[in-house]
Amino acid sequence: MAAMVEIRDVHKIYDRGFRALNGASLDIEEGEILALLGPNGAGKTTLISSICGITEPSSGTIRVGGHDVVADYRQARSLIGLVPQEVYLEPFEKVLNTVRFSRGLFGLARDDAYLEEVLRKLSLWDKRNARITELSGGMKRRVLIAKALSHDPRVLFLDEPTAGVDVELRRDMWELVAELKADGVTIILTTHYIEEAEAIADRVGVIDKGEILLVEEKASLMTRMGRKELRISLQHPVGTVPDALSAYGLRLEDGGATLVYGYDIAAQRTGIARLMADLGAAGLNVRDVDTAQNSLEDIFVGLVAKERGAA
Repeated sequence: MAAMVEIRDVHKIYDRGFRALNGASLDIEEGEILALLGPNGAGKTTLISSICGITEPSSGTIRVGGHDVVADYRQARSLIGLVPQEVYLEPFEKVLNTVRFSRGLFGLARDDAYLEEVLRKLSLWDKRNARITELSGGMKRRVLIAKALSHDPRVLFLDEPTAGVDVELRRDMWELVAELKADGVTIILTTHYIEEAEAIADRVGVIDKGEILLVEEKASLMTRMGRKELRISLQHPVGTVPDALSAYGLRLEDGGATLVYGYDIAAQRTGIARLMADLGAAGLNVRDVDTAQNSLEDIFVGLVAKERGAA
């Protein structure tokens, strides 16, 4: 089965020679949630803009639902909903009219029942006759989402959708995302809140300097690249790590009351059993032990740092 979004060797070079995309290639499957992560200036927004037809790639091809976004732009664009970072809305228009207008731009017949459903899901129905200028920042963000959903798209782009919004909107948005996914909508999310990507994404893509560094299932990525830390609480704090334990690369925390040991969860031998024996031999009495696995943010930061160091 063909991917819902197919990106092949896409480059975007601006007039002054700045290369925003550098051979980006990516397949996004129907009905999945892909979190696209990258630092500021990595190319996330340029890639989304290229898919949505806001900017045209310098070279390469992009297809949405089998339609080329340049040659068949009308068909491709009709499948896409976009929630941009910036809040651009007509300030004196009413909420319902704003959403109706967006639906009409796609040449679709008026369907107030569908729009009511969208507005109710976003807690906007009671505000349907309010003017945009009367709304809070969070409510305006909800209107952007309603506009993006007005034509019942099969691909939804959320470009930093929760930046600067309240916790309630963030929660409502992720509930709506879950419903859309259940209906088979493909969702591409860019976010600085990596814990959200960790919670809802099926796959994670990492982009930096216009290149896709990797795309992998979230669970597989965390298993393959994650590390665990063993935190060893001591009965009595120590000033330094004993020389006999230097090979373990331990670090001291909590004023010398905790030893931290990092290990690869995929390794056949973690070295924990030998470490615990050597702790006793060094005269250190253990009060408690605990483990913690690296987060997706740890992995992301490490990947970007590694790529920049190799550049």
